[in-house]
Amino acid sequence: MPKVIKVDYGTLARHTFKIHKEATLQRLDIYIHKRLPDYSRTLVQKLIKEERVTVNGHPTKPSYVINMGDEIEVVVPKLIEPQVVASDIPISIIHEDDQIIAINKPPDFVVHPAAGHWDDTLVNALLHHLGTLPETDDIYKPGLVHRIDKDTSGVILAAKTAKAHAAMTKQFQDRTIEKEYLAIVAGEMPLDEDVIDKDMDRHPKDFERMAVVKKGKGKPATSFYQVQERFRGYTLVLVAPKTGRTHQIRVHLGSIGHPCVSDAAYGSGKPVYLRDLAGEGATDPRVPDPNVPVLERQALHAFRIRFTHPGTGERVQYEAPLAGDMSLMVQLLRDYRRPD
Repeated sequence: MPKVIKVDYGTLARHTFKIHKEATLQRLDIYIHKRLPDYSRTLVQKLIKEERVTVNGHPTKPSYVINMGDEIEVVVPKLIEPQVVASDIPISIIHEDDQIIAINKPPDFVVHPAAGHWDDTLVNALLHHLGTLPETDDIYKPGLVHRIDKDTSGVILAAKTAKAHAAMTKQFQDRTIEKEYLAIVAGEMPLDEDVIDKDMDRHPKDFERMAVVKKGKGKPATSFYQVQERFRGYTLVLVAPKTGRTHQIRVHLGSIGHPCVSDAAYGSGKPVYLRDLAGEGATDPRVPDPNVPVLERQALHAFRIRFTHPGTGERVQYEAPLAGDMSLMVQLLRDYRRPD
């Protein structure tokens, strides 16, 4: 069963190897993996890229072919007991074949293992369902070709083979994969459609957040949006990001004054209650308890994805119906917030 190796970067060990046999002349990452077999080749490659490995006192690449007389120094983190990552968590499958699987991810579901979420993520569920997933550059993201935020719902893809993963990764790099999101935003957007073309970078005061920066000062980011429905105080909008920056849609929408409803990082973060939509004291059978929020996470849903299938070569498209909370809010907006 595939396992995720957790590592403790606070506890380091140093190993030195001197190359003096011709039989050892091979790629650096392969050699280290053979000498330290408990460290997967993927993890070794990550350590090399982090410059925790030097050859003759200098950092190098995983593909470096070692030579006679080379002295290799490796600084590795302590390995924590390997965790079996397969977990019996139900998943909603949109499509599955021998190459790929498309999942409708619910909100409040972390995509891959990380601190605080070692066995309750989408990757854990996929490994239980599939039994195995191809390795990636990050040992905690086997099979994944992209990700969506924990509180964003919708369609997400994973590859079932290394070949499919490579093909899908290249499509993302080449920006030939088309993604469309549905968002409920605060305020009534004045334009029917527009392009948001604003560079992005890490927020200067909060590393976990992103921010719009001056042109040329960050990474280019472009999003196209098209209004689907307008309501009093709200807009349902379709957004197609042309680039794939972290939090891009949320940052871009917030930057034009229309953040996703209930977005804690880029909007008000306030949950939406029935009273906010229908008035104080309103009742509705679809909301049994008016004191329970209708929606309390960013109103963003990965609605549709188009790409070239890595097995057939055909252009395919998969969609995920709106998650229950966003679907309910749209229904309530149509009933209580129609434009005058």
